[in-house]
Amino acid sequence: MLLHRLTEYAARAEADNALPPPYYRPKRIQWVLQLTEDGMAATLVDRRAAKGEKPMESPAPYAYRSGTMPPPCLMVDTAQYVLALPKQAPGKPVTERAVEEGRRRQGAYADLLLAWADTAPGDPYAEAVRTFVTTGVLQGLQAPEGMTAGDNIALMIDNTWLHRLPSVQDAWAAIVRSRKSGKGATGLCLVCGKDGELLGTIPESIKSGAIPTGGRGRDAQLVSINASAHGRGGALQLVNTPVCEGCGSRAMAALNLLLASETNRRRAADSVTVWWTQEPIDDLFAALDAATDAAVARLLDSLHEHPDPATAERIDPAGYYSLTLGLNNARAVVLNWLDIPVGRLRNHLGAWFEHHRVYDGWEQRYRYLPLWRLALAAGRWDDKANKYVSGSAPKGLEQELLRAALTRGPVPARLLPHLLQRIRADRRIDHPRIALLRLALHPNRKDHQVTAPADRLDTAQLDPGYLCGRAFAVLEAIQYAALPDVKATIGDKFFGTAMTAPAAVLKSLRLGANAHLKRLRRDNRPAHEALTRRLAEAFARFDPEQGVPVLLTTKQQALFVLGYEQQRAADFAARAARKKNKDEDKASVKSAEGAAPEAE
Repeated sequence: MLLHRLTEYAARAEADNALPPPYYRPKRIQWVLQLTEDGMAATLVDRRAAKGEKPMESPAPYAYRSGTMPPPCLMVDTAQYVLALPKQAPGKPVTERAVEEGRRRQGAYADLLLAWADTAPGDPYAEAVRTFVTTGVLQGLQAPEGMTAGDNIALMIDNTWLHRLPSVQDAWAAIVRSRKSGKGATGLCLVCGKDGELLGTIPESIKSGAIPTGGRGRDAQLVSINASAHGRGGALQLVNTPVCEGCGSRAMAALNLLLASETNRRRAADSVTVWWTQEPIDDLFAALDAATDAAVARLLDSLHEHPDPATAERIDPAGYYSLTLGLNNARAVVLNWLDIPVGRLRNHLGAWFEHHRVYDGWEQRYRYLPLWRLALAAGRWDDKANKYVSGSAPKGLEQELLRAALTRGPVPARLLPHLLQRIRADRRIDHPRIALLRLALHPNRKDHQVTAPADRLDTAQLDPGYLCGRAFAVLEAIQYAALPDVKATIGDKFFGTAMTAPAAVLKSLRLGANAHLKRLRRDNRPAHEALTRRLAEAFARFDPEQGVPVLLTTKQQALFVLGYEQQRAADFAARAARKKNKDEDKASVKSAEGAAPEAE
């Protein structure tokens, strides 16, 4: 199914002239070998990019090379093949073996040029290349100073790149087919469903660096069965996965095109996700990384219009496909494959934002967080740098959150205890962490009729953990109102203990709050009355028989944090509203004073 969807995308990309020729891949070109029209002379032109400049790059013949005698590529290859420049280890002299290997590779490259010239009789470019090889001009070229064995050299006559000639493209495709074919095996292709010549191996690899890895980057094979223990019944390579040459080459060309895209690709620390659709649509995926108000509003409107995913699927049944790849040495690992209707996906993404949104009491609006920021918030907070430490989040968490967003599934079970531990250790609560807690506490994200934890202060919530969090926030507000210049608040000192074993902490802090309230009664009577009433209401909600719990479960600890933060957000909102009213009153008074002389 994966290869089938990739070939569908390849057909669309080919129609838009976005797909490179078969077995072509973008290569950086450091040198141009400029041939004369008759092929009797050639000049090397340095096209290496200066510092800060974009290097020259062009789709050029490519094939995965391995083994002791790797074959050359047509027209565009390294200086080791074109000029027989030996490979040299840093700080060591050139060995005779390296010199011989360079000559062998140049000989193979020359034979490949002549083989192409034989396929294009009468072509002036082919005749010039034939002369260039047979008269010894190629063999007589010397590598200029500064050239390395790994530098790519492209052939050109006048202003024509030879690797872009249709005859070169056809010849290169035939050469790769002969290398990768199943040695004459024919049969039914599982991708297109037609009889034809079958491949022995997947003809094109995934480009080095396309899949993030902590180790050395290298080309990777999507299907690699080169040992009898790997294949079913001991069969090697594609024997049990019959794929014709056309489907195999087009599928891999499409995959490499997606992996090189800036709009259809999402890279994580050790994986990459690409996505495409059956038909062109708006960029759904972008909302996860750039949660703009407009993008989120469209998804929420779609969710509220069709809350049932099955109904949304019937409205927009076009396909959406997402592929996540990791790397294991030279083999690509399919970590996730998603084939889902676009309507259902819109529903899932709308639910993702609705289930994690956080109310900002100061700005009196909802906040929606990009996925990368949610994953980052599960890491360690650095007070000195005032940011989260990159790479400190649990490995693979970002990928797990992505899957939860796309499938409307639960977030990983490991997230909640880990996040609570980080909150206790860092003493840091912010919007991304509250959003993660809301997602982790949701009872069933797939059921559109299940209510998620409240995103604003829930006065009907009677869970002991939630009530403890609210009470702790009120006690902290009392301290701050009485001692606005205090350096270490009760939150700094007792938050971690209060969220796990609240009984002793809240009892002690409530007694200590009496002194703060007494001070407020003297200095700020309105604040004293408001906070006294709020404190009484907070403690009155506890079950009179059970009282404040001695210990909180993991879920109750999470609710403690929610109750604490939502009480604070409500207080901030009330404070902002009072300030706004005061400012409006002052403005109206000034306006009236300014208008008084005119009235006289």
